[in-house]
Amino acid sequence: MSGFVAPYDKLDADLIKDEPATWRLNEPLVYQSDVAGQTFTVPAGFVTDLASTPRIPVVYEIAGGAANMASVVHDFLYASHPVTRGVADSVLREASLATGVAKWRARLMFYGVRLFGARHWQPGERAAV
Repeated sequence: MSGFVAPYDKLDADLIKDEPATWRLNEPLVYQSDVAGQTFTVPAGFVTDLASTPRIPVVYEIAGGAANMASVVHDFLYASHPVTRGVADSVLREASLATGVAKWRARLMFYGVRLFGARHWQPGERAAV
């Protein structure tokens, strides 16, 4: 069953003072994904902006801060490429649902990264798997 794995199933991160809206993990974050068929460990020290939600009021109200742990895993997958971009985006939706995000919100976030996330997936980079 998909979900964050104890004892690394809580977001423990500090805001980086010199980089607004950027966080550094103090502890690993471990997620078991049925969609990807593997477990991902986001290491302590990983830097993330959590959910890269546009600061447009309506969009931010809908998705901002809704799935921080899922967003950290998604950022890690985009940075390390252990899976394809499509799988990484599906893991975002799966992890969002696993943390109690409403289905409609998880679906909107999924379509948001499918439509606008390509620029963050570096051209020429391929999944390790």
